[in-house]
Amino acid sequence: MNTDKYISNVVKSIPPSGIRKFFDLVTNSKDIISLGVGEPDFVTPWEIRKEGINALDRGSTTYTSNLGLPELRMAISYFLKTHYNLTYDPEKEIMVTIGASEAIDLALRALLNDGDEVLVPEPSYVSYAPCVTLTRGIPVFVPTDEKNNFILTPDDLKSKITSKTKALILPYPNNPTGAIMKKEELEEIVNIIIEHDLIVISDEIYSELTYEGRHVSIASLPGMKERTILINGFSKAFAMTGWRLGYIAAEHGFIEAMNKIHQYTTICAPITAQYAAIKGIYQCEEDIVKMRETYDKRRKFIVNGFREIGFDCFEPKGAFYIFPSIKKTGMTSQEFCEKLLKEEKVAVVPGDAFGPSGEGFIRVSYAYSLDKIARALERIENFVKRIL
Repeated sequence: MNTDKYISNVVKSIPPSGIRKFFDLVTNSKDIISLGVGEPDFVTPWEIRKEGINALDRGSTTYTSNLGLPELRMAISYFLKTHYNLTYDPEKEIMVTIGASEAIDLALRALLNDGDEVLVPEPSYVSYAPCVTLTRGIPVFVPTDEKNNFILTPDDLKSKITSKTKALILPYPNNPTGAIMKKEELEEIVNIIIEHDLIVISDEIYSELTYEGRHVSIASLPGMKERTILINGFSKAFAMTGWRLGYIAAEHGFIEAMNKIHQYTTICAPITAQYAAIKGIYQCEEDIVKMRETYDKRRKFIVNGFREIGFDCFEPKGAFYIFPSIKKTGMTSQEFCEKLLKEEKVAVVPGDAFGPSGEGFIRVSYAYSLDKIARALERIENFVKRIL
């Protein structure tokens, strides 16, 4: 049966993920060192796992409130206050989602009408633009560049705003560049956002993986809490990717709208994960700090390694990726990654998977052991010596 004629034109228009498309090449290969996956290499801390086990033993296998367990929403409210000086009512302004990915989808579906434009700084996470398209919105890329440390500048922002612009996705700390936006840099774009009456979808999933100073949320700045939909979760900082647990903090009206969609599509996040996350917030701060310190050591090691090989390499201040330039090789990002995989069996991600501005770069994850990173760097150096 030819199913193509039955498939939505909108779905047909969306390209496959640039990350997954590339890693199809890796699936059946042997002896590959992969520095491609954006996932902690740590096991979820034991206190969190133990609480998940205990929840099952207690028979906690039911639905929860659509918004999530009240105890978890209280814990999230506490976490946001103590870590970022943000105040959210756990009863009306916080909802629990199935990962930050569902949260992004809910925010866009709750906000957009056909033809509304959403500004997407890039390079950035591969899902933003397709999710905008699926809501019948129009993604408008806002290029950032290395000379400005891959941040969103006021001029960049103003240049892309039109009468149809409704929202801005603010993805910092950034995947794939590792860039962060400091308080003073966020302050520079606040007046523009307010002047043009934009809503900010602030994806802060890497907020706890900030290496120089503390993460600052744009929602903490004057006039911004009411127009910010803050998205975060437990996957990265708590090493809970497989538990699929995220959350949204926003004005009650936004939460109410997103919960309408959530209750019809997913009902609630898994109760076991919710109970486990409560334990994580209250008892696993030390684990978060240790993981962050380990990532920081790897960050310094891998940046130095790429620079010694001869690559220009922006120093990331957040997340767990580096985004070195491979322009000196004369290859496209795709060519470089495919040849590196074929000839040296090292897997990294082509920069153009994250938007047109990513061409000429590669994304390399340091969510791997120092030994694995060192062996990969040795192979990459051998590859570069041959092609230059």
